[in-house]
Amino acid sequence: ETLVGRPITKRDAPDKTTGRATYLQDLVVPRMLIGKVLRSDRTHARILDIDIQVAQALPGVHAVITAADTPGIPLGFAQDNLPLKRDKVRCTRDEIAAVAAESEEIADAALSLIEVTYEDLPGVFSAEAAMADGAPVIHEERPGNVVDVINYAHGDVEQGERASDVVIEDHFEMQFVTHCCMGASAVVANFDTRGNLTIHSQTQVPFLYRREIAAVIDVDPGKIRVIQPTIGGGFGSRLDIYPFEPIAVFLARATRRPVKIAFDREEEFIASPTRQPVEVTLRSGVRKDGTLTFRDVQTMHDNGGYVSWGARTPLVMMMTFSSLYRLPHCRYKTTIVYTNNPYSGSFRGFGNLQATFPVESHMDRLAEAIGMDPLEFRLRNAHEPGDVGPQGSKFTTCGFRECLTMAAERSGFTVKNGKNRAPSASSGAIRRGIGIAATIHVGGGAKIYLSDGCGTTLKVDDFAHATIISGGTDIGQGLDTVLTQIVGEELGLQPDDVTVLANDTAVASWDVGVHASRSTFIAGNSARRAARKVRERILEEAARQSNVSATALDLRGGHVVQADNGLIVVKLDKLLRSLHFGREDSDMIVISDYYEPPSVMQDKTNRGNVSAAYTWACQIAEVEVDTETGIVRLRNVWSTHDVGKVINQLGIEGQIQGGVIMGAGYALTEDLIIEQGKVLNPSFADYKVFTATEIPDIDIGLIETNDPEGPYGAKGIGEAPVVPMAPAIANAVYNAIGIRFTKLPMTPERVLRALKEQEL
Repeated sequence: ETLVGRPITKRDAPDKTTGRATYLQDLVVPRMLIGKVLRSDRTHARILDIDIQVAQALPGVHAVITAADTPGIPLGFAQDNLPLKRDKVRCTRDEIAAVAAESEEIADAALSLIEVTYEDLPGVFSAEAAMADGAPVIHEERPGNVVDVINYAHGDVEQGERASDVVIEDHFEMQFVTHCCMGASAVVANFDTRGNLTIHSQTQVPFLYRREIAAVIDVDPGKIRVIQPTIGGGFGSRLDIYPFEPIAVFLARATRRPVKIAFDREEEFIASPTRQPVEVTLRSGVRKDGTLTFRDVQTMHDNGGYVSWGARTPLVMMMTFSSLYRLPHCRYKTTIVYTNNPYSGSFRGFGNLQATFPVESHMDRLAEAIGMDPLEFRLRNAHEPGDVGPQGSKFTTCGFRECLTMAAERSGFTVKNGKNRAPSASSGAIRRGIGIAATIHVGGGAKIYLSDGCGTTLKVDDFAHATIISGGTDIGQGLDTVLTQIVGEELGLQPDDVTVLANDTAVASWDVGVHASRSTFIAGNSARRAARKVRERILEEAARQSNVSATALDLRGGHVVQADNGLIVVKLDKLLRSLHFGREDSDMIVISDYYEPPSVMQDKTNRGNVSAAYTWACQIAEVEVDTETGIVRLRNVWSTHDVGKVINQLGIEGQIQGGVIMGAGYALTEDLIIEQGKVLNPSFADYKVFTATEIPDIDIGLIETNDPEGPYGAKGIGEAPVVPMAPAIANAVYNAIGIRFTKLPMTPERVLRALKEQEL
């Protein structure tokens, strides 16, 4: 019985549901101390003095450190962020000092005894303010506060505008949101007697993490071992290193004891990375026959006080602006600016949400302007298999049209939508509407490093049990289950006959990490290559023993069988024991392989086929708007995805459901409120995520395009489900009440205010 395509329960589900899983918060190491970080309560200030003497004298305190006790090596993309700040603070989350103590209570008490003297400086809290003449300079080496300017163009926008029958321009604003991982940030650092460092970390990129943290703490990377516990959510937030992690190492070095730093929920809201707020000015054109003519885009990014992954989001936004639909002319300019707000990191969808919301809102506006059904308009401009995007993206397989038509058919979109015109005579307080949106996203990794590959070692023991040692790690997305299915499929084993080890850099092979919807595609390909080598070796030995050609044999149900009729030749475990023991040429089957995708890094013009495959999706949302309260209730979602090939249907459905809800929160409820650089709602009481009672009915449609590069034809879809939800909901709200929102989230207050203004 085939394993590929079956709905198999996640391998870690029993441990997680019974409480047996060990998260970092559960980890206790002998002689472990508790670390705590003192953060600034200022947004922009000079540090004049830090008095730690009273804190050091507190019984139970083993170390109090400041920047003076560290090498002073910066971290981050721009090397602009010190683990402990020396001269200046630039946001309220900034780390000033740290303590290690016998208990959390003692550590908290010690923090309260540290006295910091500041000289306050004027702050800037928007990108526009930071770029104004005479604005306070946040980093002295960057006068003007501009981190980067990124430009892209293809075609001739002016020519495209002249060829347009309709041109529309809008300004869009997207907010700060945060990851809300159920497992808050934590780390344990521990040196052994030989100076080797073991870090228990929630990182999504253990091999990159080892290299990057080694540079900051001034330790040879070869002396660092990274172990990942069960991770309670990542969503991109664990892609960088953050100051609290090297701080834990410095405390462990100072005390010669293991040190754990674990955030409480308020600290998680204040000090973990955010999704970057972006302002977009989008100008789009169309001909009367429905042909898109051009897009002219300018974006402004509030970078916050330091550069992390958030500053790289324009590279993904660019793909959507240039390549979501066939587009002859495009121009894109983005400006990334330092402010005294919290800084942003990577977040599921990585900038694509901030690009797709404007683009798909405009698609509906353009369709309405020329009197065309929004589905028909999208189909008129949709990519097809074999297209090459203007940036060089090769759409070898492309289920874009199928995604659009399947979602429309399953939802009854065309009838319900009424050409996207708001009803002129709706009765009652509750107005119902439907909206459509689509997306493109990478589905086979993204070549942003020299290697985007993954290694796998596969061991088969004398009881026919396979152990997969993969560089790819499971952060909750279900990779362990997918790898189990792939290896089981190749070797004729059941899931219980396969174990996955993938959480220790001392054991696993290189992998670039969990991001860019790459794990099933790249780690899966790597595991399949290793399994095929093992299969070949086993069948070679079976052929030698049975005098039957290896090409006439197969592996099924723990046996070597004749391929044509299924007759058993030998039990697999018996064959393996004969191979392992009692022979001069004994052979233990331990085989490694490596997969590097055929993608390339972008060149200086931002062109290059950066992913080995691209995934497409369409989502249709049906909402009810209460015109008396402004509440928008998401009732139904139809979500269709080009998945290449289903490996684990249960896993795919779980990813889509989670993405739909995350995207709905972005559209309707989630807003990290930051005023004058300070987070005002650092709790689940005041930061509104979707709860179980608000989850809509979700209808999922999967389209298999069988990508030739993916394992069994599969593509990654971890990010795509979150991307088009905001524009689908915004288009549905417009369909219900005739008001188009260009600022997120669409909270009851914002909706009700717009309804009152409409009445005026």
